[in-house]
Amino acid sequence: MQEFKNHTFVICAYKESPYLEECIKSVINQNVKSNVIISTSTPNDFINSLAKKYNLPVFVNKGESGIGQDWNFGVSQTKTDYVTIAHQDDIYKPNYLEEIVKKLEQGNDFIIAFTDYREIKNGEEIKLTKNLKIKKILLFPLRIFKKSKFIRRRVLSLGSCICCPSVTVNKKITGKNPYKTDLKCDLDWDTWDNLSKYDGVFLYIPKELMAHRIHEQSETSNLIENNVRLEEDLIMLKRYWPNAIARFMMKFYGNAVKTNKINR
Repeated sequence: MQEFKNHTFVICAYKESPYLEECIKSVINQNVKSNVIISTSTPNDFINSLAKKYNLPVFVNKGESGIGQDWNFGVSQTKTDYVTIAHQDDIYKPNYLEEIVKKLEQGNDFIIAFTDYREIKNGEEIKLTKNLKIKKILLFPLRIFKKSKFIRRRVLSLGSCICCPSVTVNKKITGKNPYKTDLKCDLDWDTWDNLSKYDGVFLYIPKELMAHRIHEQSETSNLIENNVRLEEDLIMLKRYWPNAIARFMMKFYGNAVKTNKINR
């Protein structure tokens, strides 16, 4: 089996997720073997037992807690240049890391590398939603203009179309604390916006190489229910557009976020 020693999957574990073990299996069973660690700010016997079962080290964030803070803590615990923050509810296809390594072997280094994805609802991978099809269209220019700061910012001005758990960051460029922490829900969009100003490549791999789980207990679902997502979407859109245009675009966003809800 091929090995890539300069990469780490950081599995961010929170409380007692029933999907954590499935996530662990998906990263340790990659076609290309790499380092795997667990990072948590909520240490408990459930997480420790799974870590022991799969012989994975656990790092506990005893400092400031929050989504972005926990992600940055996890990144800071790695010794490799390339890091993927694996969300505990999600699943990575066996060739996820293999495809990234292929690009690196071809000399395609990057600021971030990211892929397309599918969604899991009620335990099953579903057909591509209209929202995901739109994201593919929005991302298309990045297949051609990999180094263009202008193009990547224009893409981001139309929405948060980069799937956060599909992203591998390059610490040589982003540093040990790549994630912005000012926002609760759109911190990933905020982060890509910040990194879009860096010199280098946004490496988009247009293959569905992971699956993002949508369920009632997820933090994203909770933030949507409390309208935090929509409030922060408006903040981000106003960064690129005049207020009137940003508010007009929000009419479409209200419909888009509904696809992240569970059918009750």
